[in-house]
Amino acid sequence: MKIVVGGIKGGSGKTTIATNLTAMRASTGKKILLVDSDEQKSSSDWASQRDSMGIKTNWTTTQMYGETVHLEVSKIESDYDDIIIDVGGRNTRSQRSALFCADIFIIPLKPRSLDIWTVSAVNEMIAEIIILNPNMKCYAVINQADFKGSDNKEAMDIIAKYSNIKCLGVSIGNRKSFGNAIAEGLAVFEMKSKDLKAIEEMDLLYRNIFA
Repeated sequence: MKIVVGGIKGGSGKTTIATNLTAMRASTGKKILLVDSDEQKSSSDWASQRDSMGIKTNWTTTQMYGETVHLEVSKIESDYDDIIIDVGGRNTRSQRSALFCADIFIIPLKPRSLDIWTVSAVNEMIAEIIILNPNMKCYAVINQADFKGSDNKEAMDIIAKYSNIKCLGVSIGNRKSFGNAIAEGLAVFEMKSKDLKAIEEMDLLYRNIFA
């Protein structure tokens, strides 16, 4: 399966979700490729941090950019059980190319106006892509969610109005443990000091995607 984690709003937590899903999926024994298609190279930096600290990494990380991402992926997809592609927070050639081959498109969104206002543009981008990739499933997930929950529900209600995007009933909380894990080159479930709520939230997302 080929999964793209993207959108057109920066800072929504795409790399956090892509890296955690990669580590979780690989922990089940699946052969995973993590593709960094974001010019900021956050996933690559995370992988390099793991390597520098001697942390066991049972997946492969590589970089692919530009309008040929889907072509490069097609050459090697048979070598992996799953490919997870982290793309930048803009409507880039890399993102569009990756979506041409995606089975699943995950769109992390904060429950804030600046993020939710981008849903219309993302929906339009998807409408263009599904002409060529009609079987792609598109899921929005509320990330860095408010703990009180009212803004989360309002954001989900707005997303539900768009025909090309399904909003998963999953909220990833605005928790320090996610940022701490990234800084240490870890997934949140690998941290020595366990944040059980963070692990539970990410596990719920994982089960929605890989059910």
